[in-house]
Amino acid sequence: MHSIHPLPAASPHVRRFPKSFSLRRKVPWWHQVLDPGSEIVTRWNFIFLVASLLTLFLDPLYFFLPVIGGPACMEIDYNLSIVVTVFRTIADLFHLLHMIMKFQTAFVAPSSRVFGRGELVMDRSAIAARYLKSNFIIDLAATLPLPQIVIWFVIPALKTRTADYANHTISLIVFIQYVPRFFVIFPLYRRIIKTSGAIAKTAWAGAAYNLVLYILASHIFGASWYVLSIQRQHQCWSIECSKERNATRSPSCNPTFLDCSSLNNPERRFWLGVTKVLANCDAQNDDYFQFGLFADAFTNDVASSNIIEKYFYCLWWGLRNLSSYGQNLATSTFMGEILFSILICLAGLVLFSHLIGNMQNYLQSTTARLEEWRVKRRDTEEWMRNRQLPPELQERVRRFVQYKWISTRGVDEESILRSLPLDTRRDIQRHLCLALVRRVPFFEQMDNQLLDAICERLVSSLNTKETYIVREGDPVNEMLFIIRGQLESSTTNGGRSGFFNSITLRPGDFCGEELLTWALMPTSSLNLPSSTRTVKSLTEVEAFALRAEDLKFVASQFKRLHSKKLQHAFRYYSHQWRTWGACFLQVAWRRYMRRKKEMELARQEDNYHGLVWDQEFSYWDGSNADYKDDGAGRSSVDKAQQLGATILASKFAANTRRGIQQKADATTLQMPKLFKPEEPDFSTDQEDS
Repeated sequence: MHSIHPLPAASPHVRRFPKSFSLRRKVPWWHQVLDPGSEIVTRWNFIFLVASLLTLFLDPLYFFLPVIGGPACMEIDYNLSIVVTVFRTIADLFHLLHMIMKFQTAFVAPSSRVFGRGELVMDRSAIAARYLKSNFIIDLAATLPLPQIVIWFVIPALKTRTADYANHTISLIVFIQYVPRFFVIFPLYRRIIKTSGAIAKTAWAGAAYNLVLYILASHIFGASWYVLSIQRQHQCWSIECSKERNATRSPSCNPTFLDCSSLNNPERRFWLGVTKVLANCDAQNDDYFQFGLFADAFTNDVASSNIIEKYFYCLWWGLRNLSSYGQNLATSTFMGEILFSILICLAGLVLFSHLIGNMQNYLQSTTARLEEWRVKRRDTEEWMRNRQLPPELQERVRRFVQYKWISTRGVDEESILRSLPLDTRRDIQRHLCLALVRRVPFFEQMDNQLLDAICERLVSSLNTKETYIVREGDPVNEMLFIIRGQLESSTTNGGRSGFFNSITLRPGDFCGEELLTWALMPTSSLNLPSSTRTVKSLTEVEAFALRAEDLKFVASQFKRLHSKKLQHAFRYYSHQWRTWGACFLQVAWRRYMRRKKEMELARQEDNYHGLVWDQEFSYWDGSNADYKDDGAGRSSVDKAQQLGATILASKFAANTRRGIQQKADATTLQMPKLFKPEEPDFSTDQEDS
């Protein structure tokens, strides 16, 4: 057994590889400097946009915290404040992550924006310095959890913790922080437009986005109307309470009575029985105090209802007045109420013209193609009437226009492809055409490079029913490779009488093979070849067309197209060669049958002549004695008679054979001579054949 020796210690002269040569782990994105146009940043911008919109929906919910908790008292709904605080904290975390993303996102140097996208600055210190000088203050103001701090820390620490004071404080804080949160969306919106091109990828998504913004504005105005209504009610109570306090009546009104925390106070109960605050601050009675547009909040018991009913009523109020530009508002002479009404009118006018206008544009864009097609169809009808086209031609034009609209929906595919880079256009053409081209059996023999060159030059072709693609004798300017539908290919072989051949072309077949023969000719002229067949569509046909100049270019650039293998495949799948081969076999078979009949008749004639001569010789031998007795004169007469009978029998047999041959020729269809199709010159065949 071999002993195992320990490895020697590493010599101090042995060079160690640095750690940079070791396997490196992929650095997480949160440790990288991100490209502002990368997929991660773009996706995060969309996520943060949705989170910002939800935050704008959340903040006005703080306006629903004050409620009418009893007669002439107001309180804070802490159950609602807990729910709003939780969701608001989650939204604040999104704002914090967005600030961190900005510290990790590179920016384009202003000096490099002369041409193209510009040069990205990847230095973290430069990124941080730029962000701190630009939008950091606004983002920080939008991220701070100010309403949560005020509700749960500031207000409980105060000595006077009345609901009215809390309402004013929270409303002020939410309004102040709502401004930076609103302005955060504008640069984010511009950044998304710059990187993605549009907020919404589809027309319906764009319409929904603008509708959501309009509903957001209605939600904001509805919540503001509610909190202003509560404050207006409390203002009336305060005014009436101040009047009672100045009067010499007992018990006097105490401002703490207007808070629901004093509901169980005996003094308040006694005061509530003698006071006129409730009567004078009734929204249904405008003799003492005018509530104006805030009266509906109390006449419809909105202030004392649950949060669901309260929210939807306020949303409907904002949506109704924004849509009507505040025309239904009945305001009082209170200045704040008038200013609020003016703001509703102006906001409704701007939002309805901008957001609803954008929404209408998005929805109209879905039918823009249809409207364009209707205009084009109307122009076509007008043109056909002016030119006085016959009804059958008009019907053919209508069918083609209808079929093209159904197939393409008004999209110009060629213009779209021409605007793309060459490599992208080649890949798209390969994706669209390669699988369909491989369905053509002739193309199965070609390599990928040749198929890519053909796919790059294929164009779509649409043909309606009973349309003549090409007529016999017309120049052939393209090859068609059928994808869907059926074609009828017929020929009379140049107008020869008594000849007609017709076949049906189906998906996978092709026509116009004369063009391939012409393109493979090294000395082909500029004149296009003439079609030997008439091709007519039996149904609606979708096909790919390869034009003459494109096929000539492919044939001149790719010598592999000249191989013997492709020659045999072309002859096998060409319907023109198949027709020639079928006719050639028919002519050869009929020639063979005719020769066989002639040989059979000749054999029967030879057998008949041999039988006749045998009978003559046997008769001559049997009656030899009689001939001797009759004498020389009679013998000569018998010989002459026998010779005449033999001649008559031979003529009868010849006439019979001639009649049979004429009858066979009369009953057989004379096949006119069909010339062999012109085949390509494969003299330039390379070693790849």
